[in-house]
Amino acid sequence: MFIKAAEEKDIAPGGMKAVVLNGHEIVLCNYEGDFYAVERACGHSGARLERGALTGWILTCPLHYAQFDIRTGSALSGPAPAPPESIHQNPADPALRTKDLKTWPVKTEGGLVYIGMQ
Repeated sequence: MFIKAAEEKDIAPGGMKAVVLNGHEIVLCNYEGDFYAVERACGHSGARLERGALTGWILTCPLHYAQFDIRTGSALSGPAPAPPESIHQNPADPALRTKDLKTWPVKTEGGLVYIGMQ
């Protein structure tokens, strides 16, 4: 079932909007007029992704700069490691792991954005 999430005009190209549907916190992303829905919390530390940057189809977390593909939810890179003068972190450290984001199907109709929920 698809549920109304927003109006297309509310999300400019390159823009994002957080919504809550059926208990799920979701970020709607507008990439060149196509809309995508990903979970709101970063796959690394739970930061609110709508506060990050959307460059093309790459969503960058505002907290530690992990990056995600909004089309698939795939984690493209983990968080930026700490600077060398601070705590030395091994790239294999579990603290630097980033999980993929959950995605939902999206459709637009009549100027509205709908998210497929189960």
